[in-house]
Amino acid sequence: MSSRAAAVLRRMFFPTWGRRGPPVVAGSDEAVVHHDTAALLAQEGVAAGPAPSAAALNSPEPSAASFAALTGKLGYLTPADVARVLEAYKFADQAHLGQFRASGEPYITHPIAVAGLCADWKLDDQAIMAALMHDAMEDCGVTKAELVERFGSPTAELVDGLTKLDKLQFSTREETQAESFRKMLLAMSRDVRVILIKLADRLHNMRTMDSMAQHKRARIARETSEIYAPIAHRLGLNATYHELLDLSFQHMQPWRHAAVARAVARARGHRRDVVDQVRTEVEKALIQAGVPAQVYGREKTVHSIYRKMRDKRLSFAQVSDIFGFRVVVESLPDCYLSLGVLHQLYKPIPGRFKDYIAIPKANGYQSLHTTLASPVGTAVEFQIRTDAMEAVAEEGIAAHWMYKEREAGEVPDAQRLGTLWLQSLIDIQNETRDSAEFLEHVKIDLFPDSVYVFTPKSKIMALPRGATPVDFAYAIHSRVGDHCVAAHVNGEPVPLRYELSSGDVVDIVTSSSARPNPAWLNFVRTGRARSKIRHYLKNMEADESYELGLKLLTQALRAEGLTLPPEGLDADDALWQVLVRWSGNRHRRELLIDLGLGRKIPSIVAKRLARLMVEKGHKPDALTLSMGHFAADDDGSAFSQGAVVIDGSENATVQLAPCCRPIPGDEIVGYLGRGEGLTVHTAECSVGKRLFERDNERWLGVEWADQPVRAFETGVSVLVRNGKGVLAEVAQAVSTAQADIVHIDMDPVTTDETSELKLLLSVRDRQHLADVLRVVRRGPSVVRVLRVKP
Repeated sequence: MSSRAAAVLRRMFFPTWGRRGPPVVAGSDEAVVHHDTAALLAQEGVAAGPAPSAAALNSPEPSAASFAALTGKLGYLTPADVARVLEAYKFADQAHLGQFRASGEPYITHPIAVAGLCADWKLDDQAIMAALMHDAMEDCGVTKAELVERFGSPTAELVDGLTKLDKLQFSTREETQAESFRKMLLAMSRDVRVILIKLADRLHNMRTMDSMAQHKRARIARETSEIYAPIAHRLGLNATYHELLDLSFQHMQPWRHAAVARAVARARGHRRDVVDQVRTEVEKALIQAGVPAQVYGREKTVHSIYRKMRDKRLSFAQVSDIFGFRVVVESLPDCYLSLGVLHQLYKPIPGRFKDYIAIPKANGYQSLHTTLASPVGTAVEFQIRTDAMEAVAEEGIAAHWMYKEREAGEVPDAQRLGTLWLQSLIDIQNETRDSAEFLEHVKIDLFPDSVYVFTPKSKIMALPRGATPVDFAYAIHSRVGDHCVAAHVNGEPVPLRYELSSGDVVDIVTSSSARPNPAWLNFVRTGRARSKIRHYLKNMEADESYELGLKLLTQALRAEGLTLPPEGLDADDALWQVLVRWSGNRHRRELLIDLGLGRKIPSIVAKRLARLMVEKGHKPDALTLSMGHFAADDDGSAFSQGAVVIDGSENATVQLAPCCRPIPGDEIVGYLGRGEGLTVHTAECSVGKRLFERDNERWLGVEWADQPVRAFETGVSVLVRNGKGVLAEVAQAVSTAQADIVHIDMDPVTTDETSELKLLLSVRDRQHLADVLRVVRRGPSVVRVLRVKP
């Protein structure tokens, strides 16, 4: 396009600078300008339809059949930018030549409409170009290399990201949906323009689905309500969010949508006089107070009315706040001044005031909300905000482009809140390799129904409703969460599963020796906390499994008269590579982890390794074979026959069997379960004996350490005579013997004379248990006490 042509286009459409720009100036020159533009577009090979009216350009569904309709919205771009957009349009038009939508319209009308929605958000020229070509790679066989050559790498990357997103389909297989969702969010986290274009694409598709089959409409609508609408909400695109939900409701439940829509239409006629009266009185009161403001009446969407009826179980007649008002003022002080004027004009309803200016929502939304009693007694909600807050309230993170040159100081907070969530997606992705788990984490964060809490230094933090001190700790920093041991809320100690409320001051107590507890996964609410805890536990399990696998392979190889070859020497590394290929693992560490988890049998791997070592010239050592009880582990500690030593420090990899609950002093054996790690049973455990008969190759030698590092749990049954204070008597006896009661249960089937108490006690060893049983047995109400065995 020549510079003259670009200038003509800009002169034609400059009056439509934006909703806050100069008004459209009508005059006789308009027809002349359009005539020049039509000639120019024809010269460029673009079909120019009739001149679009201002109403058509600003309507929700413009007749975007030609590039001229789109250009009317591009007045904020430079002539050079418009020229590049025109080139992208011509490319897309050629690529989609001969393609038609289900409605019968040429396919190019869809990319133009999507680009028009992006232009409403004032996105840059690269985003508009990508919107015009967003289906070119997916449907027309255009390559990314071709787009890079013609339009540059940034635009090609946007189109490539959108191409991947278009593969997202609802599937009965959860893994497929989760992986597609993951791709979408990762593309979005790299460049937020990807999701803005995608939301524009989905919005236009939702507006034009009438020609599709009903089952397809319902499927796409469900996907929209579950994925795209929440993302729009999370990014502060409230206008898009409400329209997507309303259109989804219309296609998923058409009968209910039609019924509520008819009721709203009838109510609109009945209440029009009240709305006009309220608007007139409010405008008059604000003028008298010297507050320049614009007052807009608004009507709730059909979906929001239906949701309120469903959630609160109301009839339509009981929904009082169908209509509301939005007051837009010039400055922040005017917001609070307007609030005082409204509260003097109408009586406020107690408990219905919210200050989202002082404490913004998680998606950047700022406004004052108050609900007042109207002249006829019905409740009316008012929202008061500045012009910049209005832009953020409607367009969210997209307002960054609308205001990047004007009022720049008021936008970064909203933009920062949106980008913080995008950054959290990258953090979760780095720690979560499973797509289904990633989907679970992110879906939690998609619904920001928040509580607002304070750090001890008065910094405000937004967390999901139901969040706990553990969520708060991980929101501060992952290290704070990992080492969290206790919490104080408003100066009082609380349990870590305590649900936080807005206004709470939270202080986290940490310890350098503390580690995440798997039980935290039962109550944390944020995806960040959940992913951090799981990531830590997985790493801990891998490290412990590696150490156990190394021990088991060393033990099994000694039975062959050989010692484990070290890692680092070229000859030994080649030997390890052969063994790893034979086992099907990727590297030595993975093989040892599999051995520790019981996925592979140490004796079989040791025999294969021994054969490879003999082939390489290693010879079995009779001394190693005969060392027996006097063998030592690599770290020099006692290692009886290479047996695994149990000292109580084991976590994920070594488990004490819950069937027999072994304690130090018991004779024990180890069972290497498939993928379960090592389970320790007592030698007389009936469950262990059955496992041995079924698979004796998986049994290993284990023994207790000389100095266990913790107490161990075991079950005790106490038969007592019924009477007052019997439970206290037994508890006192256990305490006297310096043991702890971990859990207590009473047999629901009792006689008139006796009851059975089932205690789970924490003791040091068998000798300590014997002392506890002896003390308990002395109680006057105790008939019998014994250890529970399987």
